[in-house]
Amino acid sequence: MIYLVRHGQTVFNREGRLQGHVDSDLTDLGRDQARRLGALLARLTGGDGGWRILASPLGRAQATAQAIAEAVGGGVETEPALIEVSFGEWDGRLRQEVQDLAPEAFGPTGYMFAAPHCESFEAASARLRGWLAGLEPESSRRVIAVSHGVTGRVLRGVYAGLAREEALALPVPQDAAFRLCGGRIERIDA
Repeated sequence: MIYLVRHGQTVFNREGRLQGHVDSDLTDLGRDQARRLGALLARLTGGDGGWRILASPLGRAQATAQAIAEAVGGGVETEPALIEVSFGEWDGRLRQEVQDLAPEAFGPTGYMFAAPHCESFEAASARLRGWLAGLEPESSRRVIAVSHGVTGRVLRGVYAGLAREEALALPVPQDAAFRLCGGRIERIDA
């Protein structure tokens, strides 16, 4: 079983900036979301230990994972495969600025893989497919994965066998966990 969560709200989220590989601190709301996710996951895992907490190397995911670890118990392992998709030259830029630069790229899913020098959808899918394949068998898997908006969409899409457009249209709440188990995905709000 995998519980997948997105990091809490960041300063860049609040400002409407694309983050990609550029980092931004959690806001007060983001720290509260991380604590609530920790409490939710402590309830869902039953506090019986044995859960691996894996987090993207970016600070916003690490801070969220630390709050979860305090509630669930255990330490945080850094997992490079969970890093956010890079938006290339658009990392750190305001969404409005990007929309003005490339209006044709903005749609429900367009901007995510349209930037110059960005990671491709195919590369992100392959990265996450490889990560899933490298985990222990699903029957014994006990993983809490702390990741990002676009990466979380792609990961759920790979897990469920969704087409690109379906995967990239998935919601990316910062106050919910997704349970990936037995080929099914269930959203659980904090």
